[in-house]
Amino acid sequence: MGKTIRIGIIGSGGIAGEHVKHYKKIEEVEIVGVADIMPGRAEQFIERWGLEGTVGFDDHRKLLELDLDGVSICTPNVAHYTTTKDALSAGKHVMLEKPMSVTLDEAIEMVQVSKQTGKMLNVGFQPRYDPNMGIIQQLIQNGELGKVYYVETGGGRRRGMPGGTFVRQEIAGAGAMADIGCYSLDLALNALGYPKPLTVSAYTSNYFGTNPKYHKEASAFDVEDFGVAIIRFEGDLVLNFKTAWAMHMDTLGATMFLGTDAGMKITPAGTGPWSGVWDGRVGSISLFHDIQGHHTESGIPLIQHQVNVFEEKIKDFVDAVREGKPAPIPGEQILRNQAILDGILRSSLAKKEVEIEIPEL
Repeated sequence: MGKTIRIGIIGSGGIAGEHVKHYKKIEEVEIVGVADIMPGRAEQFIERWGLEGTVGFDDHRKLLELDLDGVSICTPNVAHYTTTKDALSAGKHVMLEKPMSVTLDEAIEMVQVSKQTGKMLNVGFQPRYDPNMGIIQQLIQNGELGKVYYVETGGGRRRGMPGGTFVRQEIAGAGAMADIGCYSLDLALNALGYPKPLTVSAYTSNYFGTNPKYHKEASAFDVEDFGVAIIRFEGDLVLNFKTAWAMHMDTLGATMFLGTDAGMKITPAGTGPWSGVWDGRVGSISLFHDIQGHHTESGIPLIQHQVNVFEEKIKDFVDAVREGKPAPIPGEQILRNQAILDGILRSSLAKKEVEIEIPEL
C-alpha cells in the first residue's frame, strides 16, 4: 500500500464536482476538506457527493491548516490569485482550474510563490490529454511543417453564453477570452513550445451578452462575448486569435499552422450551438504539402480512443504529488497564456497595440 494522498477542495461549484468525481476513482486518495466562502455550501457539497468524514469550512485558510498534500482550486476566477498563493504558502501542491488568474501581475506572483515554496502549481487544461493533441505537437516539433510563421486559432459558438459568475467582471475578471479562449491559446502555444509573446493588438465586444434578446442576464453582463487579436512572438511568429460565445455565423474557422514546408488544419469535434471551441476533442487533422511538385492534402488518421481527459488531468496531478514529479502543466508555462489574455484586455481598452513584458522568474 502506498501513501494516501490527502486532498482539499476550495470552491464547491459545478467544476468542483468534476474534480471530486475523478479523485474518488483513484485508490489511496482521500478528500479531507472542502471550503466555500458561502456559509453552509461546503457542507451541502460534502453531503451531495457522499464524502464521509470530510470537513466543511467557509474560510479556505482554515482548510489549509489541515494536513493536506494538495488542493484543487475551483473558485471563480477572481479568487484564483489569493487562494493559490495561500495554498502554496501553506505547503500544499495546487491543482488550479483555468484561467490561471485575472491579470499578468497576479500570475507572475503566483509562479514566484510556487518557486519560493517548492510546491507545484499545476493548471488544468484537460484537452491536452486527448491523444490527438499529441499528434499535432509531434508533427510541429519534429519539423514536419518547417518553420512555422503564422498560426490562426480560436473558436466560436453560434449560441453558447454561460451565465451567473461567468458574466460579471467583478467575479470572472473576463468573459469568453478567459472561459474558452485560453483553451485555443493552449492548443496552439503548447504545440509550438510556448513561445514568448511580445505585443498584442486586440478588439473585444459584448453585443450579444448585453442584449436581452440573446441573454436573460443582460443587465448584469459586463464582460466580453467576442474578441480578436494579433499577437507577435519571438522568432518572427504571428498568431491570429479569435473567440466568441455568440455570433451570427456557423464557425470562426479551423485552427491553422502555416509553415515553410507544410501547413496543418485542425477542426474541433462536436456539433451544435455550444460546439466549435477547443474545450473538447480534435475533429480532424489535415496536412497540406507538396509531393513531387503536386499540391497534396493528406488526412492524418485520428487516434480513436475513450480517454476521459478530465480524469487524466486529475490522475496526472495525483501521480505528480505522489512521486514528487514536476507539475504536468506548470504555472511557469501558462504564465505566457495569461500574459496574452491580459494583453488582449489592455489593448482592447486602450484601442491600440500594447507590449507584453514578462520578467525572468
